Amino acid sequence: MGLAPGKHGANRTGRPFTGDYAGELLFATLLKFGLATGEYRADPSDTLRLNGVIILNSVKCLPPQNKPEPSEIRNCRNYLEAGLAALPTVRVFLGLGQIGHVAACRAMGLPPSATRFGHRAEHVTPDGRILLSSYHCSRYNQNTGRLTAAMFESVFERALELRRPR
Repeated sequence: MGLAPGKHGANRTGRPFTGDYAGELLFATLLKFGLATGEYRADPSDTLRLNGVIILNSVKCLPPQNKPEPSEIRNCRNYLEAGLAALPTVRVFLGLGQIGHVAACRAMGLPPSATRFGHRAEHVTPDGRILLSSYHCSRYNQNTGRLTAAMFESVFERALELRRPR
């Protein structure tokens, strides 16, 4: 679960993370772990196809300066909740960034105050689903070293471990 459609990504191309710098790391990681196939070329007409993955956003519209107001997140929660309700058999979710994490917590019935955000944080929802969190794969987080490819990949490794039936 991401933040919102990016100005140069989904808002422009119609496909989440396509055309944004964040999409380079996200799609490379999905391809590496078999969660996507094809070739990512930052163009919605490329051959990339998601495999067992869906991308949802906390906010439906492009917010000014990519920083949604709390009211925007609150007003868009019903879309996120509907997306989650349409996925009753999905067990593992990933919240990207603190905004994605908090929006996911609220939509999944977890009190944000009791489910602290952190990279590789892991929380179980009241219905037994699992919410993992990661620093957002934004250009800023990558350029400052807050998030490396190895760190991001470690979250996907964990998600795949949790996804397997016990």
